[in-house]
Amino acid sequence: FEEQYRARMASLHNVTTFYPRHLEALGHEAWHVWVNNEPLQRAWARQHGVKLTPRRRLHFRMRRHLVPWVSYERTERWRDEVLRAQIEHYKPEVLMCFYIVLSREFLLEVKPHLRWLVGQHAAPVPRGVDFTVYDLMISSLPNLVSHFRSLGVRSELVRWAFEPAALDSIGQPEQTIAVSFVGSLQPAHAGRREWLEYLCERLPLDVWGPNLEGLPPDSPVRPRYRGQAWAEEMYGLLARSRISLNHHIDVAGNHANNLRLFEATGMGSLLVTDHKSDLHQMFEPGTEVVTFKDAPECVERVRYYLEHEDERAAIARAGQQRTLRDHRLKDRIAELVRAIESL
Repeated sequence: FEEQYRARMASLHNVTTFYPRHLEALGHEAWHVWVNNEPLQRAWARQHGVKLTPRRRLHFRMRRHLVPWVSYERTERWRDEVLRAQIEHYKPEVLMCFYIVLSREFLLEVKPHLRWLVGQHAAPVPRGVDFTVYDLMISSLPNLVSHFRSLGVRSELVRWAFEPAALDSIGQPEQTIAVSFVGSLQPAHAGRREWLEYLCERLPLDVWGPNLEGLPPDSPVRPRYRGQAWAEEMYGLLARSRISLNHHIDVAGNHANNLRLFEATGMGSLLVTDHKSDLHQMFEPGTEVVTFKDAPECVERVRYYLEHEDERAAIARAGQQRTLRDHRLKDRIAELVRAIESL
């Protein structure tokens, strides 16, 4: 378990990997648990003598007037079993859930063993989730903060941020990629998919993402798709991109929110992002980042800055300086701690 844990923590995979380091610097004990990392979680269980439900188990079926038969049934019970054991072992005062995947029944079961249950969510709100089980909901989206408060749940705004250790690890390589887009194209990103298809027909654009599921066979994105990019590879792509494109998830509405704002600027690329009413609270448009209101304007802006290297480099440099000064993860962690302490 320790060997896997160290490798995962060193991989730069997801900004939450850095949370324990900054929490410990503030005087708190902290453990990062990847509840859906089965090899890692099962290794922890083995080393602590916890017996878990097998990933697949025999399932007996019977229908009237038919011979009974046996099949294998997939089960996720192991996930709750090992997390329950970890809560009993570490005895945390706070359990913070970054992904809303744990059932209400499980959370109610473990809540008596905790002081506070905190959730963090900045994506489409899943149907059927009872957020009232949480003592505090954190979000980087003001509209979701308002939504949680309307449910009677205490909620606070804590924006995403950049971890400078990623820049220290990758450095500043030569920018050999003209224009890149790194991100998801799921149904929740319908506006993004339409925008990206328009761009792929008009710009020298390379696209990375988890997959192209749902895109039609003739989508102009497919010839520009370069595969998946995670962790160090993702940061390296951003650092090697003269221009990094960003388009928010639909649920963001008119709010600037996502991690790419800080990752792209932090790695020294010129961020070209969709205009949002509160973006100026994080970056100065035209000076530290470049914005667009629609796909044609995005194409126009990208073409301009590809042809005006000095201006492109100056804005990229200013954006990086702003991120390294005002949007460091350790400062956001301090905000998070204050929000929890306010309980």
